[in-house]
Amino acid sequence: MRRDTCTKQRLWRWRSNPLRRRDDTVEAWIVLAVWAGIALGGTLAGLVAGHAVAESFAQQRVGRHSVPAVLLENTPAVFVTEAGPSRQQVRAKVRWTAADGSTHTGKAKVDTGHKTGSKVRVWIDSQGQLTSEPATAAQATVFAGYAATAAALGVG
Repeated sequence: MRRDTCTKQRLWRWRSNPLRRRDDTVEAWIVLAVWAGIALGGTLAGLVAGHAVAESFAQQRVGRHSVPAVLLENTPAVFVTEAGPSRQQVRAKVRWTAADGSTHTGKAKVDTGHKTGSKVRVWIDSQGQLTSEPATAAQATVFAGYAATAAALGVG
């Protein structure tokens, strides 16, 4: 098959044909516009969503920091599962000192297997309240990719 014939077959909606109606031409342009909208809109939505999620995680990493704390209660021993021993985190009461010197207590996630009085690290936000550990840069990148993909598919 010659190149001209292949190109003509791909662009069959726009080629001259005595049986082509005005509606056929309008349909061809609508189909082209819809596909272009899906491609461009999906790409744009994916980029915006991915950037927004990455920025959100970056702000979390800046606004949270770890501080030393003292465990005020025992945590359960290491859990044994079918796959072997596993270190999990449980919520336990801890005491920490804020930057201004005030002492605070609260419940934070800590590793299992610690006794009362053990030193642990907890995460606090800019107001000094307990919070969860922020996502690492690698985790944030993965989550941003998921959000970008979901947004692009949603537009499609």
